[in-house]
Amino acid sequence: MKKTTLILALAASLWATGASAMTVQEFLTSANRIPRNPTALLRADTRRLMNEMKQAFTTVRSEQVAAQGAGRRPATCMPEKVGVSADALLARFNAIPAARRNISVTQAVREWMASEHPCPA
Repeated sequence: MKKTTLILALAASLWATGASAMTVQEFLTSANRIPRNPTALLRADTRRLMNEMKQAFTTVRSEQVAAQGAGRRPATCMPEKVGVSADALLARFNAIPAARRNISVTQAVREWMASEHPCPA
């Protein structure tokens, strides 16, 4: 029993470390392969990129709430609802210099929201 538990724990830790955050370059590469038409929403790649963005915004929002709850000044002061079009998103990510596109999508969203929705001093 202990051997099985140890193997499962090892497998879970390997899986967790193997799953890394998507970089901006990976995001753009996938996005460029998706056709810009209504059928794009039916593609698995589209859903994967949408989920990546949803997770990035959720993480940044959670960091904001945690900082406010701890009495610290958050990095962003995003409003409750943030609307982002696909064109605006791709324009923002394409504006990131190629040398910096190895940052995670979450980090790119964090920097974007900090510049678009800064907290008052």
